[in-house]
Amino acid sequence: HVQLVESGGGSAQTGGSLRLSCRASGDSSTLCMAWFRQRVGAGRERVAARASDGRIAYADFVKGRFTVSPETPKNTLDLQMNGLQSGDTAMYYCATSLACHTSASMWDDWGQGTQVTVS
Repeated sequence: HVQLVESGGGSAQTGGSLRLSCRASGDSSTLCMAWFRQRVGAGRERVAARASDGRIAYADFVKGRFTVSPETPKNTLDLQMNGLQSGDTAMYYCATSLACHTSASMWDDWGQGTQVTVS
């Protein structure tokens, strides 16, 4: 198993920016890493995922606003969030899996989560 630690959450105003960081223990170079979020009363939805070959996929609701940096080391996954909206308020989780599944139930390891609040 991989241990994941998230950081960088907090509060922002509408239209503002935040950057989340995820650090994985050990070698995660063969894994897909992703950010999920869970809004109150909803299930976890995938925000962005980076495959082991560097390919990145974004959810439609964050395209053009959120960016995963491809230059970060393989055991990290940073999420730059720009143009934040109230609908982005959620707990954000980092996760790893052998494949970049869309469904949260298919992912193996999770961080503790970091709260993002937009008002």
